[in-house]
Amino acid sequence: MSAALPVLSPAELARYSRHILLEQFGVEGQRKLAAARVLVIGAGGLGSPAALYLAAAGVGTLGIADLDRVEPHNLQRQLLHNDDAVGQPKVESAAQRLRATNPFIDVMTHAEGISAENAVAIFGGYDVIVDGTDNFGSRYLNNDAAFFAGKPLVHGSVFKFEGQVTVLDPARGGPCYRCLFPEPPAPGSVPGCGEAGVLGALCGVIGSLQALEAIKLITGVGETLRGRLLTYDALTQSFRTLTLPRDPHCPLCGEAPVIRALDAQRYASITCVPASTMPDQEHPLEISVTEAKRLLDESPCGVMLIDVREPYELEIASVKGAEAIPMRQIPERLRDLPRDEHLLIMCHHGGRSRRVTEFLRAQGLAAVTNIAGGIDAWAAEIDPSLQRY
Repeated sequence: MSAALPVLSPAELARYSRHILLEQFGVEGQRKLAAARVLVIGAGGLGSPAALYLAAAGVGTLGIADLDRVEPHNLQRQLLHNDDAVGQPKVESAAQRLRATNPFIDVMTHAEGISAENAVAIFGGYDVIVDGTDNFGSRYLNNDAAFFAGKPLVHGSVFKFEGQVTVLDPARGGPCYRCLFPEPPAPGSVPGCGEAGVLGALCGVIGSLQALEAIKLITGVGETLRGRLLTYDALTQSFRTLTLPRDPHCPLCGEAPVIRALDAQRYASITCVPASTMPDQEHPLEISVTEAKRLLDESPCGVMLIDVREPYELEIASVKGAEAIPMRQIPERLRDLPRDEHLLIMCHHGGRSRRVTEFLRAQGLAAVTNIAGGIDAWAAEIDPSLQRY
């Protein structure tokens, strides 16, 4: 953060007067916010409330990194976007909303997203990193990059009705994400929001807490969650605070680290397919919706389409002729599946179907293939009459 704090205009003093009235905050705290540079990674469920509150608070430079586009199902919780933004890059929709929220701030966009190649360089241009991503590959990448850049990272995550927040800051004595979770879970073992669901208002709680932690880091007001993990249960409206010590054996920030640089393959492998499930040439592990449509048209008697979504999802959109077997019923229906046909597995976006594909292959069914993108890609590329959700 720059040592020279900016002078606030009369209009800014009026806008931030409720901050300034706080004796622990005052004009100096507001000037620190105006001088600060904060990067929010992910313009989604967590990034939306976090970015909105940081913009409204007067953070001088607010960066938004995201490479996705706005989809209809985002609007249930991602308040940076509206119906008119569907199809737009999220960073463009977010920047428009944030600039309208506060014309006194600068909004920077990173439409390329965060990668192993650019992370440290981008992080170096900010004072605080707010992680609003929803997958383990990104979380480990952001954690490692923040460590190498020497920047505090405000971590948040949500799952169904639960959320958690902490400040990861090894440069100032705190733990990193690998101190809490040294190794990522096995690919496909933990469902994401696209498979498990998430309560929209929960994102508002956790994202707002992330914004609050960033403000405290910048201004020095209060005590941050460095070294503590705050968990929240929306069903019981209860919070718990757990001590999060730094692990001396951590592979990244420990006494004898083995991770000394960012390696793109390390983060890709977190979500990649284990070697034991790699496909053969005749029946690939994954194909596009276009290729799936071709197979169904050309070999209708030798190919079976299985939709593993829940019944309520089938009422929204479905492909004619698909066999409906919810993912949870696959193990008990295993004996019913034909072993002389090529099984094409479909879900909403491809996550559940990928896990079902890997499970069936592990049970000895070799002719099983996942349909990448699921029914959503089918609606976008094959049948636009289908409702996307």
